[in-house]
Amino acid sequence: MELWELLAREAIRETVASYALFLDSGRFDEGIALFAPDGVLEVHNGATARGHDELRAFFTGVNADLRDTTSVPLIRHYTSNLSIDVVSPTEANARCYFLAVTETGVDHWGRYRDRLVPNGDTWVFAHRFVRTDGVVPGGWAEHRV
Repeated sequence: MELWELLAREAIRETVASYALFLDSGRFDEGIALFAPDGVLEVHNGATARGHDELRAFFTGVNADLRDTTSVPLIRHYTSNLSIDVVSPTEANARCYFLAVTETGVDHWGRYRDRLVPNGDTWVFAHRFVRTDGVVPGGWAEHRV
């Protein structure tokens, strides 16, 4: 493995981790910056947001829904089993599982499937596909599905 690929892998790990940290804490501008200008967030059986303006509207709407439908607007996403395939110096694919927890406990879980591209020293999402595999009955996500 060459040095550029090791650097790409580490930058991709940082992007995946930062996504949950930024968006869970309401730092939407920083979360949106993790996407290419024409980047896409696609939710299985749900919305698709394309580009920074649509991403901002999507994340703001999810935040408002969480705030309006729960007693404490808290959500934390935990990712695991991150697998990265660096296709070339200009493209990589990644996949991992996620578990979302609210103030009442486990809420929903699923997986991310990503295509990433370099942006200077960082890597950003060209396409992030979100699939929710399960929800807790009566939880926040059950009402969004």
